[in-house]
Parts: sequence; C-alpha cells; structure tokens
Amino acid sequence: MNFTVSLFLAFLAGAALGLGYYGGLWLTIQRLPTAGRPGLLASVSLFLRLGLVLVAFYLVMGGRWERLLACLAGFLLARVLLVRRLGPGRDSRGTSR
Repeated sequence: MNFTVSLFLAFLAGAALGLGYYGGLWLTIQRLPTAGRPGLLASVSLFLRLGLVLVAFYLVMGGRWERLLACLAGFLLARVLLVRRLGPGRDSRGTSR
C-alpha cells in the first residue's frame, strides 16, 4: 500500500478511536450523578476505553512508528473537536447555554 495512503488511513482510524474514547468518557461523566456506584462506573469505563484504544493503536501501528504518530494525531484532533463541541459552557446538544 502507498505510504501516504497508509498514513491517511491511520489518521482516520485515530480520529475514529478518539471519537469513541472521548465520546465514551463524555457519556460516563453524564451518568455519574445518577449511578449507584460511580467509582465502579468510572473505573470500568476507564479500563474498557483504555484497553480498546491501546489494542487498536497497536493493530493500526503494524510495527511502523509513522502510522502510530498519524493515529495519535487523529486521536488528538478528535479530542480538540469534541471539546469545542461539548466542552464547558455547552449543553448536551453542543449549543451554548
């Protein structure tokens, strides 16, 4: 596969992983106030999200550090976009309060 294409696909995979990871974090935080055992919910959520992302990073990397960096860049871009969309001063639909 072309090197540039593989980096672009790794970037897209990282963005998808970031959306899943940070979206899952956001959902967890939304449920914490009503959870019967919030500590357990937060811990299980962390370990599931972290485990899935680490395995996916390893698979996307395929032994190439360039792909890992591209994947990480997509992951971080997803974080920036979600913070802008759902960050402080926003409601659950992403609109200003």
